Amino acid sequence: MSYKMVQYGCGPIGCSIVRLASAKPNFEFVGAIDLVNVGKNLGEIAETERDPGVLISDDPDTVLSQTKPEIVLHATSSSFEVIFDQLEGIIKKGINVVSTTEELSYPFREQTDLASSLDKLAKEYGVTVLGTGVNPGFLMDAWPLFMTGVCQDIKHIKAVRIQDASRRRIPFQKKIGAGTTTEEFNELVDSGTLRHVGIAESIGMIAAGVGWDLDKILETIEPVIAETEARSDYVTVAPGQAAGVKQIGHGLKNGEKLITLEFQAYLGAESPHDAVYIKGTPDVEVVIKGGVHGDLATAAMVVNAIPKVINAPPGFISMKDLPLVSVIPSI
Repeated sequence: MSYKMVQYGCGPIGCSIVRLASAKPNFEFVGAIDLVNVGKNLGEIAETERDPGVLISDDPDTVLSQTKPEIVLHATSSSFEVIFDQLEGIIKKGINVVSTTEELSYPFREQTDLASSLDKLAKEYGVTVLGTGVNPGFLMDAWPLFMTGVCQDIKHIKAVRIQDASRRRIPFQKKIGAGTTTEEFNELVDSGTLRHVGIAESIGMIAAGVGWDLDKILETIEPVIAETEARSDYVTVAPGQAAGVKQIGHGLKNGEKLITLEFQAYLGAESPHDAVYIKGTPDVEVVIKGGVHGDLATAAMVVNAIPKVINAPPGFISMKDLPLVSVIPSI
């Protein structure tokens, strides 16, 4: 089966998605939407080996009406509220969506009204909408949930992601506050511009998946202070400055921490890894040494989910609702 696709958002992640999808058999880009690079060739912007022969447009309505794709690969913003109108325009054309919007991964607890409206809209127009990526979307929610399948009972779930941010793209390094003073870091946190988006959503997905009715979700965020100079291709961090961020979320019931998610991303992180720890019968501990490459994995999750989303029942779903996603071999 072949799939006709439109890329919506042609930034670094969007281009990574395009590069991967272009290398898959029977995947065809028929359109591209972005506010930047208008009129430019999608293949050149995304540096694909196989040129899809598509020009980038800033007119979603025209692109979607003329190309009639089966699915839109959406990568524009972290905010559900910001992208709601974009999704509404896609859905009303009768087109499925896979989005990298972090808050879209599981907003059914934190943004109930928006989630309900989107689900109703998707069902009305007979399409499926999924928010996914590497984190949220897999490492701190779908993966821990999957690992509970070997347990007879569980008492606590913990997921840890520690990344050496020096290997990530510059927007990511800026997002975690690398190179800021403690005061600057805290100001960015207070303004809401510095945080890993998705902790609360991942906790909500895990809780729903195992049937825990949480009382509340708590998050803390603080800088990781460099003890020695740390460098990347883009940023130099002096001793005493923030090398990145440490963010921890807890899902609580009756004062007990049932779910713990720990996210650390900073320049020069030692022993980067991804891990899941489950206290239960039996206990489970799974560690990915070196960790998963965030940008590559995000593109992979989006592309590999395409057939599952197209074949899923209409509605707004999360990764816990989707059949197991596995790799689609390249050409």
